[in-house]
Amino acid sequence: MGCVERDREMKRRRKRREKLQKLRKVYAKAASDGEKAELLAKARKISPLFSFDE
Repeated sequence: MGCVERDREMKRRRKRREKLQKLRKVYAKAASDGEKAELLAKARKISPLFSFDE
């Protein structure tokens, strides 16, 4: 049964990575500081130590 849990974990990681990649693209196009702050807040909900400077 351990393999099933591992598959779920890997799916969560892949999904998290995809979401953060989408947010990076939107962040690059964002014009105002307000938009950027909002996107950073969304990214922090997904991954608390995330920053767009990477």
